Amino acid sequence: MALSHADDEGRARMVDVGGKIPQRRTARAEGRIALAPETIALIRANQIQKGDVLTVARIAGIQAAKRTAELIPLCHPLPLDKIDVSLILNEDCVVARSEVGCVGKTGVEMEALTGVSVALLAVYDMCKSVDSRMRIGGIHLVEKVKRDVEPD
Repeated sequence: MALSHADDEGRARMVDVGGKIPQRRTARAEGRIALAPETIALIRANQIQKGDVLTVARIAGIQAAKRTAELIPLCHPLPLDKIDVSLILNEDCVVARSEVGCVGKTGVEMEALTGVSVALLAVYDMCKSVDSRMRIGGIHLVEKVKRDVEPD
């Protein structure tokens, strides 16, 4: 079986999607960062010194999804038309969720995963001065969907 990201000599390459028909592609991803109860209370009260943790992390996740092809070497740059990153403050963690979409020739899983990952890294960065035991984990693809585009 041939590897899609390697040429005949085993060198890494970007997959040629030029002949594929554009489809509506969406992907959803999720992850979490475990935090101390005191850190959760500071976030809830907007008392973290660097500012509004959830808003900054949301913006970081959106920016990251848009720049995925610059970060992951073999990803195709895609014309994203939807990026939604949300952060939910729970009793012991912040859950990050993303949904990304476009009409394109390849999927948007990496963009959804990158959005979640960077959103959680932003939470970490903003809270590191008050919580040295944070743990990021559980980052995973929840769903990916592709469907034919209806003609105009």
